[in-house]
Order: sequence, then structure tokens, then C-alpha cells
Amino acid sequence: MTAAPTDMPLLDVTHLSKSFPARQRFLRRDAADIRAVNDVSFAIDRGETLGVVGESGCGKTTMGRSILRLIEPTSGSVVFDGIDVATLHGSALRKMRRRMQVVFQDPFSSLNPRMTVGAAVREGILIHHLAEGREADKRVKVLFEEVGLNPAYASRYPHEFSGGQRQRIGVARALSVEPEMIVCDEPVSALDVSVQAQVINLLQDLQRDRGLTYLFIAHDLSVVQHIADRVAVMYLGRIVEIASSYDLYSNPIMPYTQALLSAVPRPKPGRQTARIVLQGEPPSPANPPPGCVFYPRCSHPLKDQDCTRVVPPLEEKTPTHFAACIKQPTTMAAR
Repeated sequence: MTAAPTDMPLLDVTHLSKSFPARQRFLRRDAADIRAVNDVSFAIDRGETLGVVGESGCGKTTMGRSILRLIEPTSGSVVFDGIDVATLHGSALRKMRRRMQVVFQDPFSSLNPRMTVGAAVREGILIHHLAEGREADKRVKVLFEEVGLNPAYASRYPHEFSGGQRQRIGVARALSVEPEMIVCDEPVSALDVSVQAQVINLLQDLQRDRGLTYLFIAHDLSVVQHIADRVAVMYLGRIVEIASSYDLYSNPIMPYTQALLSAVPRPKPGRQTARIVLQGEPPSPANPPPGCVFYPRCSHPLKDQDCTRVVPPLEEKTPTHFAACIKQPTTMAAR
């Protein structure tokens, strides 16, 4: 296997979908599959952070785990550094897992309570034969120092640490195999605000020092604005808008994105912003509406019956700013 040219994206996801079989009621066999991720495509460059935001249940975590093949995607391709991850098995897949790691959302359940935290970090080093014995212990010590923990803590168990410390241990475990990309699955959502800032700063420092690439999944838009180079907005399993962080926050195109941003608390109390309140609940992923999936809750003034018939493609509305809305015109510059 040869590496892709350096001018190619590190990760290229094309038409990724993941469906789960619905639980069938007694004597009913017509239950539709639940489409958790539906025809998602995007790319991430080396050293870039792509933030993914959206309501709970929109498919963010399922997408991240499908990319890593922690769950098997239903269809689509995931190409990492020129290698199709879906075609890998056995030792080849294990070798790829070293290059793509994950930091889980819950720092309490993601660590084995029966293992010392040093053993948890050392485990990946031993599995991938990166070091053994004292050399492995030395690597664990360096990793603990790198994430801001006392190396003497390696002999302790997870229950002896706070949530922020456990998440640092999770970061050290991901770093232990020297990955190129890390999927950060809501890594700060379970932490206090002050600890969130510490972990975000740690991730940024590690990215600068190690040249890491992040897929950063979150529901806190203010956190994503701080860390992400580009932001993708998901709704009902689809990416409905993707742009640079600055463009998305300063000029959101999709009514759904506008509603999400209107709910972000402002640091200046005197600065009033109109709150957009979405009506109703998101449709069921087992029975999505025809046409635009956001149509039932959309407040766009030009919304009409065309929105119920046409599935809007993710189009470039302004340069490098993509949105899935047929009522938003495409500029000549984007064409």
C-alpha cells in the first residue's frame, strides 16, 4: 500500500450511509430501517479540524464510528490517505486503526475500571508492538506528562480521578499509538466549563506539536467555533451545510443552522439577538419526509411545495460554502 499524495485530503468520505434494522412489532414485518447516516460526503485535509454539530440523534456519533469501522457502514466509501478502509481486514485493519484513533464522550465508561490507567495507556503500545518492558513504561510516563498529568498517577485506577483527568487519560490512550487523525466524539460535553477550556487547549496544543487531524463532534457550537477550521451541520443523518468556521458563524445559509446559532448564549448581555424557535420534533429517521428533511420545521419565507418534492443537494452557494437548500440561490462566483 502506498500513501496518497500530500496534496490529497487525509480523509475522503463519499456517500457514507448507515442503517439499523427497526425492531419489528408482533406480527409486523414491514418496519423500515432506521437511516442514522444518509449519503454523507466530505473531506478533511491534513492538520485540519472539521467540527460536526447538530441536535442529539442526528447521526454525528454514528458517522464517526462508521468512519473508524467501530460499526460497519451500510454503504459508501471511507478513504484514508489513499486507502479504502472498507476493504481492510485482519492485520491490515489493525494497522490502520493505529493511524485513526478516538476519544470517547464519556470519560467514566470509556476506561476499564479493573485496569490501572497506566495499563490502559500501555495496552495500545503493546498491541501494536511499539515498545515493551521499561521502554513501554517510559512511553507511558512521557504521555502522562504530555497531557498534563503526574506520571506517578499511572498506578491508580479510574475511580480515583475527576472527569477532566479521566478525559486527559483518554487522550493519552489515543496518542499512545501515534495516530495521524483522532475522532473526538463530544470529548468535553460531560465536563465543567472551566475543564472544557483546559481540554480544548490541550487538544489544540497537541495538534500544533504533532500535526494531528481532528474530526470534532459536538453539540456545543461555541466550543466548535473555538477549535474548528471548518464546520459541518447535520440534520436527520444528512450534512445540510458545511463551510469555514468564520463563514458559517457569520453568514449561516440553512434555516436550521440559523436556528442553532440563535440559541447560542451571547457573552454580551446588552447585545440582543432574535431567537429562532423550531416548532415540533425532528422526523423519525425510519420514516423521513419526502424532499427536504427539514421542511416540516423550516421557517424560510420562500418555503413551498417544491421543498416536499425535491431532495436538495449539497451545493456551493458561495465560494467554499455549501448548503442543501433549493430556495437559496447559487452565486455566479460559486459556479
